[in-house]
Amino acid sequence: MTEKEKMLAGELYDCGDAELLALWHRAKDLARDYNLTNSSDTKRKSELLNELLGKVGNQLWITPPFHVDYGCNIYFGNNCEVNMNCTFLDDNKIIIGDNVLIAPNVQIYTAYHPTHYLDRFTISENETFNFCKTQTAPVIIGKNVWIGGGTIILIGDNTVIGAGSVVTKDIPADTIAYGNPCKVHKANERSKSI
Repeated sequence: MTEKEKMLAGELYDCGDAELLALWHRAKDLARDYNLTNSSDTKRKSELLNELLGKVGNQLWITPPFHVDYGCNIYFGNNCEVNMNCTFLDDNKIIIGDNVLIAPNVQIYTAYHPTHYLDRFTISENETFNFCKTQTAPVIIGKNVWIGGGTIILIGDNTVIGAGSVVTKDIPADTIAYGNPCKVHKANERSKSI
C-alpha cells in the first residue's frame, strides 16, 4: 500500500513520502497563484480552482487567501462561498454540500497525530528533516450550512455553527450549535420546511 493510499484510508502514513511531497508542492504553487491572481480575473481564478480542487461545483466563490495541503481531496457542491483566510488541510476528503457559506478564518483539518511522541516521530541521527507520522479522517459538511469564523467541523444538513466554535464531533442536521466545545443549543426550526 502506498503512503497516499494509507493517508486516504486513515492509516498512519509518512508525510515525507516523495509522491505526497510532489502533490503538496503542486497544491502550494497553485494556491499561491490563485491567491496572487487579480481579484477581477475570474476566468484565471476559475481555471486555477479547477486544476487545484477535486471538484468545483457551479457558482463557487473563494476569497483569497485560501490555503490547502493537497487541494485534490476537496469537493465543493454548487453555490458555495468561502471567505478570506480559510485553511483546508485535506489529507483526506473534505466534501462540502450545496449552498454552504464559510466565514473568514475557518480551519478544516482532516489530519491528526498519535498522542505518544514515539508514535509520531522516527528519530534518526542524520541531518534530514523527519516528518511526523499522521492519520486522517474525512470531513463532510452537509448542504445549506453556514459556518461562522474559526471552526473545525463534521456537521449535518441545514446547520448553523457559531463563530469561534471548536467542533470535535458530529453535529446533527437542522440544528444551531456553538461554543468550545461546540454543542447543539436549539433546533433550526425553519430549515425543516426546506
